[in-house]
Amino acid sequence: MGKFIVRRLFIMLPQLALLSVLIFILAQLMPGDALTNIIAETPNLTPERIAELRAQLGIDLPWHLQYYRWITDVFHGELGTSYGHQVPVTHIIGDRIGNSFWLGVLSLIFTYLIALPLGILSGRYQERAIDKFVVGYNYISYAMPLFVFALLMLFVFGFKADLFPTAGSVSPNALPGTGAYFVSKLHHLFLPALTIALLQTTTTIQFLRNEIIDLKPKDFVKLARAKGVSEKNIYQRHILRNALMPISAFLGLEITGVIAGNIFIEQIFSYPGIGQLFLSSIAQRDFPVVTALLMIAGILTLVGTLLSDIIISMIDPRIRVD
Repeated sequence: MGKFIVRRLFIMLPQLALLSVLIFILAQLMPGDALTNIIAETPNLTPERIAELRAQLGIDLPWHLQYYRWITDVFHGELGTSYGHQVPVTHIIGDRIGNSFWLGVLSLIFTYLIALPLGILSGRYQERAIDKFVVGYNYISYAMPLFVFALLMLFVFGFKADLFPTAGSVSPNALPGTGAYFVSKLHHLFLPALTIALLQTTTTIQFLRNEIIDLKPKDFVKLARAKGVSEKNIYQRHILRNALMPISAFLGLEITGVIAGNIFIEQIFSYPGIGQLFLSSIAQRDFPVVTALLMIAGILTLVGTLLSDIIISMIDPRIRVD
């Protein structure tokens, strides 16, 4: 296992290098640049002034020279300066990443609190009333578009019932470090996290249900019953452990994905996280922020894949890559 992890970490190095080049080139191919909005809002700018501004921002250089400057700053722990906010990109992302992290954590907790019991019940009591209810719920959640469901949840529980806030991440009058601040943060998190969870449970429920149904007639399960093992122990020690294998394959990506943010949810709920920052940065042609966020997402994907492989080997000792 140790050799496998070290080997995968070395493989990630050229992957990250290639990823950084692709992200930077794609960002450069986006229409417009950092001065597009400024020129549109200030049409009386002279060509000389525009050229001067481009030189100050460094966007008049060829792309490979811009990439060299950018990657050099990255190695020094700097992600550049935001064109729109005129502050270091690390400060902007640092202010938002905590909000996206807690939203992702709570939505992941809700997802498994809902999906695991429903998947187990549906697989264990196949073709019964509970199974038909879970399958129906799965069909609806799979077919429901995320933005439609999010708007519906916001309208019903936010505006109509007035049970949850409709924007922001904390009340303006809450003092950091107090109990009221924590309660306010949780209050703002609950509805968007639950919205994400209700639509993310589909895959977990379906995989778990199918695996349990496939494992029930297996010979090792029949042998356990013949030995007099109780149904509870059969499901806990034999069926459930093997049924968790497909789910664990995605767990690493889900764990690292809690930092990446959710673009649609954060935008609909006006939640100040990484996803909302990504959309606003694209609209403002704020390339340093866009490239930094894409690079972070790529790194998280690679790390999540590695975590998934490690988690799978921990659940099933037969899968050991040395």
